[in-house]
Amino acid sequence: MVVDFFSWADDDAGRSRFGPEEVKSRQMDVIEQRVYLSFSVRCWEAFDPARNRWKRLPRMPCSEVFLSRGMESLAVGTDLLVFGRQVTSNVIWMYSLPNHRWSICPKMNHSRCLFGSSSHGEIAIVAGGSDMNGDIVNHAELYNSKLGAWESLSDMNLSRKHCSGVFMDRKFYVIGGISSQGERLSCGEEYNMETRAWRRINDMIPDWDEARSLYSRSLPLVAVVNNQLYAADRTTNEVKKYVKSNNTWNVVKRLPVRADFMYGSGFAFKACGDKLIVVNTWMNNDAVVYSWRPEDGNGEGPEWDVLSILEGASGFLFNCTVVSGC
Repeated sequence: MVVDFFSWADDDAGRSRFGPEEVKSRQMDVIEQRVYLSFSVRCWEAFDPARNRWKRLPRMPCSEVFLSRGMESLAVGTDLLVFGRQVTSNVIWMYSLPNHRWSICPKMNHSRCLFGSSSHGEIAIVAGGSDMNGDIVNHAELYNSKLGAWESLSDMNLSRKHCSGVFMDRKFYVIGGISSQGERLSCGEEYNMETRAWRRINDMIPDWDEARSLYSRSLPLVAVVNNQLYAADRTTNEVKKYVKSNNTWNVVKRLPVRADFMYGSGFAFKACGDKLIVVNTWMNNDAVVYSWRPEDGNGEGPEWDVLSILEGASGFLFNCTVVSGC
């Protein structure tokens, strides 16, 4: 069977429950964005940037063992996937926006953590990572949220973990990471959805963090807006844009906050529709969401805006993921 992977199928804190209009807009194929953020290991917030509304999700009914391990997140379709580990196996908890509840998601064919991932509408791709034995892998899988199923893809050319993933120009890219020899990778790989083949791209992302060894295990902070790739450089607090024609990067903007504080942890740099967003909670217990529209890839333009403030979030951002175009 040939599948078109790119078909689109209030409380006291000021958070409101998403109502029927959100479900209706999905049925009408209206492109929406949702930002999911975790300021606590068990609790998640959902932010609707179009309506500037926050909603606290139900508490994730997972075990204490799951909470004590590192977690990763991925938003796809109308679902939020939270990846973690129980005593003897990896587990994926899934929150459904229409049903407003948590359930267990089917496992990947090759369970792993520390992978690169990204979503596009109702599909997502997970690539690389570290398996249950601690081995760094080159496996890749596609998740179809409409079917609730994982499909194994061809393996990447290189095994890697602590990498990042993005969709751009109808292709999936995995960028950076750590090799099976423990070396920092500057190369990327491109997955062609039509030919189902991987292509290696040497020197796709410079090792900007090389001067600061404490960054060496950090994921590259990358995001795609209007099919243009941007990165947040933690060492210089700059936004850089990828030039596809010659495989280089140009500085286009200063970040609205310091990304080098706390070595880049507790800081989110994401794409949300036609904007780049930065989420910061370092200075106080409030979470601040900044936004900037690159204007079709042009670095010239307005400054960062404060899109929203969530008071009393906490002092640290554990996870952030965005779903667009559902």
